[in-house]
Amino acid sequence: MRFSVNIWAAIVKDHLIGPQILAERLNGAMYLNFLQNTLPELLENIPLQLRACMWYQDDGAPAHFDRMARAYLADIFKQRVIGRGCPVSWPGRSPDLTPPDFFLWGYVKAIVYSTPVETVNDLTERIFAAFDTIRENREIFQRIRQNMVRRCTLCNEVGGRHFEHLL
Repeated sequence: MRFSVNIWAAIVKDHLIGPQILAERLNGAMYLNFLQNTLPELLENIPLQLRACMWYQDDGAPAHFDRMARAYLADIFKQRVIGRGCPVSWPGRSPDLTPPDFFLWGYVKAIVYSTPVETVNDLTERIFAAFDTIRENREIFQRIRQNMVRRCTLCNEVGGRHFEHLL
């Protein structure tokens, strides 16, 4: 049996936000609704001064490219939005520059799929448990930041070309 869930999550300094389950067939209107109504609740525990300077990055999924969603993000985050069609373009040929990409999703999948998943409820419960495991390991966020700096440095050194083989 094959099944999946659509998950949104973020890492902001020492805070793991989410997981938030989104619709399996996410469209622009649903994503905008998430941004307007759910994201503010998810960010409530982030200190105000950190929220005021944090960046928002989308991965280029079709729902993220929705004109209304991009306009809303630009209104909230101003020029601090990274993504397709956003004030700051997604870095070409360098997909592994963000903590969710180079750390979170692989870490969560390793925990979730350590044994066969039997149902969609089992999958969801394992995802939430994996996030709890990360939250319990406070020093992991310092390692994530160090890895991020290393990756950005390497990306700059190779002029934006592939750098993963240098890690």
